[in-house]
Formats: sequence, C-alpha cells, structure tokens
Amino acid sequence: MPRKKVTKASKKGKKVQELSQTHGKVEGKVLTTLDQIWGDTGISKYKTLELEEYEEQLSEYNKTDLQAHATKIGLIPVDSTGELKKRLVREFKKHVSKYNATAKQIKATPLDAKVMKILAEGK
Repeated sequence: MPRKKVTKASKKGKKVQELSQTHGKVEGKVLTTLDQIWGDTGISKYKTLELEEYEEQLSEYNKTDLQAHATKIGLIPVDSTGELKKRLVREFKKHVSKYNATAKQIKATPLDAKVMKILAEGK
C-alpha cells in the first residue's frame, strides 16, 4: 500500500507584530454588574439615580404605597413609616453605588534594587 507524501502547509502564519488582540472592555467605563455589560443604566428599578429625586418620590407616597414599593424592591415592609423610608433609601444608595463605581488608579511605586534582583531570578 503506497504511503501519502507529507507536505508542509503552504500558508504561512502572521508575524507577532501584525496580530492584534482585544480585551472586551469598554474604554473609560467601569462595569461592575452583568446588567451594565448588557446596557442597563440602573434607572429602570427606581426611575432615577439621584438621591434627592428619590427622597422626594418617597415623600409623596402614603404608608400603603411605601409598603408596596418596598415589596417591589425586595424589602420586607415594616409598620414604621420612618424606618421603612430609611431602609428604602439605604437600598437605593446600594443600588446607585453599583452603577457609579469608579476605577481606582494605582500608582506604581519604584521597587528596591534588592526586590528587582529577586524578581529577575525567575526569568
């Protein structure tokens, strides 16, 4: 039985300098939740991201409306109106903080020569 002749691939690969790679991040934004990656702005849950507007909205609610709103948000409604408003505001602040996360820039500090020597041993 005759053997097939093995030949080299005719197409050459690209050079490393010609290749490009993407990281999938949105430049200039810090996305902290999966909803943000899909394009959610955070406004849908509370209709605003401004604390003053939300507090004004809560002040217009009566006790029944506050309890219904708390249930919708995912809180167990309590009988005290003041305590319920405090809890709602606290949950609102948590929600807003997820959408307003800032990237902390870490400044590189120069390393000691001894440390650089230890790190260079792994090369």
